[in-house]
Formats: sequence, structure tokens, C-alpha cells
Amino acid sequence: MFKRDDVGTSNMQSEVPLLEIKNLHAGIDGNEILNGINIEIGAGEIHAIMGRNGSGKTTTANIIMGHPDFEISKGTVELDGNDVLEMEPWERARAGVFLSFQYPQAVPGLQVGNFLRKSVAAIRGEDAAKGPEFRSRLKQAMNELDIDRSFLARYVNDGFSGGEKKRFEILQLMLLEPKLAILDETDSGLDIDGIRTVAKGINAAVRNSDSGALIITHYSRILEHIQPDKVHVLIKGKIVKSGGPELALELEDRGYDWLENDPEQSA
Repeated sequence: MFKRDDVGTSNMQSEVPLLEIKNLHAGIDGNEILNGINIEIGAGEIHAIMGRNGSGKTTTANIIMGHPDFEISKGTVELDGNDVLEMEPWERARAGVFLSFQYPQAVPGLQVGNFLRKSVAAIRGEDAAKGPEFRSRLKQAMNELDIDRSFLARYVNDGFSGGEKKRFEILQLMLLEPKLAILDETDSGLDIDGIRTVAKGINAAVRNSDSGALIITHYSRILEHIQPDKVHVLIKGKIVKSGGPELALELEDRGYDWLENDPEQSA
């Protein structure tokens, strides 16, 4: 079992949420996409956002990370009580926000092993990225994700299959130990075994820790293995319903029309 270092209790004992989004309104080129969303994630919790294409799921992730194309007209986003919207994207990464890309870019010429060491050094400090302790943690995480050691010599995302790209993203998550992981369509392109392996890595990185995760997905498959604390349904830029993991199964069975067409169900 993969174990994190320095798993503290400050957030678990505090009433301040790890992530708090309040009344967030945002859009692009004058078109509003998010229409007042509210999400609160505590330490050790995993939440999921589900919705149709164009509902605002990926927009939410981009705004948390600081994508410059989006305009915020109202609302707040706080990480550990600190205003995220006032930070530059690199400051958000340093503060502990991690985004797993839906379509990660290839970097020919940069080996995976070197990339991981440089990334850990940049976020967690030089000492965390060298010596036997780092090598042990790397080996442990790779074993958890069923990644062969030869993977370290390959170039970043160069010729990777869809499944390899997703496992590499979760490998970074496990080593970087961010406060907040935003996982955008992490289950896309994965077979059943791949979904199970990636879910195991996410649970290992977040559960019983000071971290939290926000998973963005269309389907319930990965959520069956993760069992999120809350599932939020996003329709036309608004969260119309929140519930436990059973809500994801209901969406898989019934789709979204029942929530969109019957306001009484959206509670």
C-alpha cells in the first residue's frame, strides 16, 4: 500500500474547508458558463462533478487552475481559506493545486524519470526529490499503478497509449502530494482494469490524508471504485443536485433529462 509522508491533521481538525467555491459566476468572451456554483471539499474527501458536454465541468477545473481565457464576474474560490483567484497559475501549483489533463502533451527528449524528479523538486523541495527515500516512494507508487520500471526511460507522453497517459498523471499525483487534485476525465480511454488501477492510485493519494480531490467525469464507472463522498450534477452552469455515490448510478440509469425537466427533483 502506498503511504504518504507527513500526513497531518490540521485540515481534518479545522472547520475551514480544504476547497470552498462560493457563488461562482464565470464565462468567456462575454458568455456566462458558470452560473453560481457552490462546492465545499474537506480534507480526505473526494467529490465528483458529472454533467453533459458543455455543462461547465472543465470550465470549473480551468478556473481553479487560473486559465487566463476565463472571466470571473462574481464569487470566490478558496484553498485552506486563501483566495485562489488572486494567485497566478504557478502560485496555485505551488500552493498545492494539481490538474490532471484530459489530453496531456508529449515532451520528446524529456525522460519520465527526470521529469518526475524535477516536478517533485519544484513543488515539494529538492530534498524530497533525491536519495533512497525518493526512489523508494517512486518504486512503491509505480508498483501500485502496475507501471514497469522501463517506463522511466521513455519520453514524457511520447507514444504513450491512452491508458499509459492516465497512469502517468496519477503517478505524478502520488509523488507530488498536492492539497487539491483536479482530475479531468481521468477515466476516458481506460479499460476495466485500467479504471480499477487508476482508482486505486487516487484513493491511495487522497484517502486518510490532508488532500482532497475533484473528479470530473461523464460516467459512473470510475466512481464505483472510488466511492466519492459527494456527487454534484452540473447542468447549464449550475449544480442542480448533490448526493452520494448512488446518485452517479442513478444518472447512469436515467440520464440527465429528469433533473433538467423536473425542478422538484433538483434539490
